Amino acid sequence: MDYDVIIIGGGVTGCCIARTLSRYDLKICLLEKEADIASGTTKGNSGVVHAGYAADRKYKKREFCIRGNKLFDQAHKELNFPFKRTGTLVVALEERQIKDLVYIRNYGTEDGVPGLEIIIDKNRIKQMEPQLTDKVIAVLHAPSGGIISPYEFTFALAENANMNGVEFFREHEIIGINKIVAGFEVETKLKKFTSRIVINAAGLYSAEISRMAGVDTFEIYPRRGEYILFDKSSIHLNKVLFPMPTRLSKGILVSPTIHGHVFIGPNADNILDIEDVSTTTRGLKEIISGGLKLVPNLPLNAAIRNFAGLRAVSNTMDFIIEATEMVGFVNVAGILSPGLTAIFAIAEEVVRILVEDLGEELKGKENYNPYRPKPEHLSDFTKMKLNQKIKENPAWGRIICRCETIPEAEIVDSIRRPVGATTIDGVKFRCRAGMGRCQGGFCMPRVMEILSRELNIPYDEVTKRGKGSHYLVNKVLCIELTEDSKESEEVAEK
Repeated sequence: MDYDVIIIGGGVTGCCIARTLSRYDLKICLLEKEADIASGTTKGNSGVVHAGYAADRKYKKREFCIRGNKLFDQAHKELNFPFKRTGTLVVALEERQIKDLVYIRNYGTEDGVPGLEIIIDKNRIKQMEPQLTDKVIAVLHAPSGGIISPYEFTFALAENANMNGVEFFREHEIIGINKIVAGFEVETKLKKFTSRIVINAAGLYSAEISRMAGVDTFEIYPRRGEYILFDKSSIHLNKVLFPMPTRLSKGILVSPTIHGHVFIGPNADNILDIEDVSTTTRGLKEIISGGLKLVPNLPLNAAIRNFAGLRAVSNTMDFIIEATEMVGFVNVAGILSPGLTAIFAIAEEVVRILVEDLGEELKGKENYNPYRPKPEHLSDFTKMKLNQKIKENPAWGRIICRCETIPEAEIVDSIRRPVGATTIDGVKFRCRAGMGRCQGGFCMPRVMEILSRELNIPYDEVTKRGKGSHYLVNKVLCIELTEDSKESEEVAEK
C-alpha cells in the first residue's frame, strides 16, 4: 500500500484528524479537491467556540462539543492560532424567556459546562456589553465560549500535521474508490492512491464519497448561512451575542471576530445546490433584522463584505462518526455546528475507532512534535524589533496591504509555509492581505505579482481560488474560446 491512512477532505475536520493521527507511526496523506485547504464549510464558519449547552442531549454533538471546548487551551499553546475566550451571552428580550435560560443553564451545568450564570441586573449586563439593546431582560453568560479564526486554525493544524509527516495533495478531486485486497484504491483526476484505511471527512460531499466506497447509509443536505461583515473601526463588541435558540439553529448572532471586526449572521436556509454560496436580498434583510434586535446601533453603512457559507446537515441531524460495513472505511460526516468546537473530541473518537473497531495497534512516534511556530506578524513587533527586521529583510518595510498593514515579508511567508498559499485567497486567509476595508482593491495586483514570482508561474496562471477563477486572460486563451478568428482577435485586444 502507498499509505496506511488516506483522509479525504481538507477542511478543519480532515486537518484535525490528520494532525491527531500524525503522532502515531503511520504513513498518512490527505486529499483535497480544491486548490487550498479550508476552502469549503470551514471558510464560511462563524468562528465561535461554543460552550456546549445548546445541542439537545439526545445528540452526540452535545457531548463532543463540551469535551472539545476543554481541549482548546492546550491546543492553542501548541499550535499558536488566534483564539480568545471572550464569553458568550444568550439574550432574553421577554420575561417568559427567562425560564428557558434557566432550563439551558441547569442542563448545561449538569453536563459539565463551566461557569454558566443567569444575569438579570441590567447595569451589570450593559457593563459586560455596552452595545447590547436596552430591551434586554436577562442573559445567560457562558465564560468558556470564545472566538477563533477558523481558517487560520485549520492552517495551523495542517502545518503541524505536515511537519509530522502527513502529505497533502490539493486539487485532487476523488472520482472513484475501489475495495482491493487488504485496503482501498482511491482514484483522483490526477493520480491513484492505495491505503489500508480511508477516512471520509469530505463535508458536503461526504455522502457522495461514502457511496463511491459502497456505503449508502446517510444523506447530506446543504444549509446556507449569510453574513455581513463590518469595518473594524465602526463598532466594537466584547461578547458573542446569541438570541434565544430555535429548533433549527442558534439564531442570528452578532459577534466580534478575532481580528477586531464585527459580523451579523448566519441565517439558516435549506437549499438544494451544494455549491450555492450566493447572498440574497431576502437573506441579508433577514440577518439585518435579527442583528438589530440585539444591537440597535449596527453601523450598516460600514459594511465591507457580504458572504455566505454552507453547513453539511445529515439526515440524522447529528454527527456521523463510525466505522462502516466496508472494513477500513470510516465516515466522519454531518459535522455542522458545533463541529468546529468539537473537533479535537471528534479526532479522539476517530483514534478510538481505529484501535477498538478496526484493531489497529497505534504506536506513538518518538520524534512527534506537537508545536507549530507562530507566524511572524508586523503588528506583533515593537518599533525597535521592526527596525531590526527591516535591516535583516527589507521586505518587512514594504507594505502591500494598507488596510491591514501587511508587509511583503508576511505574504512571502504565507506562500513558503508548509501547505502554503498558492492562490490569492490562500494568501488572504493566511495573512489577511485583502481582508480590510477595500477588500483587496489596492493590494491584489501586488499579491498577484508576489505569487507569480514565488511560485514561478506567469501572471495569467495566478487564480483567486483555483481552477476557473483567473483574473487575467492571455491572448491565446481568448482565441481558443471563440470560433471566429476576427472576433477572437478583437476579444484578445480588449
